[in-house]
Amino acid sequence: MPAWLHLMAQSLWPLLYAGLVFTVPLTLASFAIGLALAFIIALVRLFGAPWAVAIVRFYVWLFRGSPLLVQLFVIFYGLPNVGIVLDPLTAAIIGFSLNVGAYNSEVIRGVIESIPKGQWEAAYSMGMTRAQALRRAILPQAARVALPPLSNSFIALVKDTSLAAVLTVPEVFQAAQRIASVTYEPLILYTEAALVYLVFSSVLSSAQVRLERKFGRHALFQAGN
Repeated sequence: MPAWLHLMAQSLWPLLYAGLVFTVPLTLASFAIGLALAFIIALVRLFGAPWAVAIVRFYVWLFRGSPLLVQLFVIFYGLPNVGIVLDPLTAAIIGFSLNVGAYNSEVIRGVIESIPKGQWEAAYSMGMTRAQALRRAILPQAARVALPPLSNSFIALVKDTSLAAVLTVPEVFQAAQRIASVTYEPLILYTEAALVYLVFSSVLSSAQVRLERKFGRHALFQAGN
C-alpha cells in the first residue's frame, strides 16, 4: 500500500469521528436556532412595529454584510474584553446561528410575500385571524417554496463549520490540522478532509432531493383535491 494511502486510511476514523461528534451536532444546533431566529425576524419585518423593523433590519444588514470569520473572531476573541467569555463550541453555535438567522430571514420573508394576497383574503373570509391565516393557509404553501433555498443554506453551513477550527473546535478540519502538524502531510490530510465534507454534503443533497419530491407530490395531491 502506498504511504499516502496508508496515511489516509489511518486518519479516516479520526476525521469521521470529529465530523460525527462535532461537525454534525454543530451544524444541526446552529441551523435549528438560526432557522427559528430567521422566522421571528421575518415576521417582525412583515408585521412588526416600525422601531422593531428598524432593529431587525440593522441586524440583517450587519450579519449579511460582514464576513462570517470576522463574526466568529469578535464573539470568541473579542467579547472577553467586555467580560463575556464563551467556550469554543458555544461561541461557534452563537456565531453560526446569528449568521444563518440573518440570511434565512430574507428567504422566509420573501416566500411569505410571494404567496398571492388572495390567499390571505380567502382565509379572512373564512373568519380566520391573521395568525390563523398565517399558520393554516400561508405557511404550508410558503414551506414548499422555501425548502430548496433553506436546504442549500443547510448544506452550505456544513462546509462553513470548518471555520470553527479557528476557535479550536475539534471538528473535521481542525482534526486534519492536528494530524497534518504531526505527519507533515498537509496536502493529503486537507484533501481527505475535503472529501469528508463532500460526502456529508452529498448525503444531505440526496435528502434534499427526496424532500422536494415528497413536498411536490403532496402539493399535487392537494391540487387534485
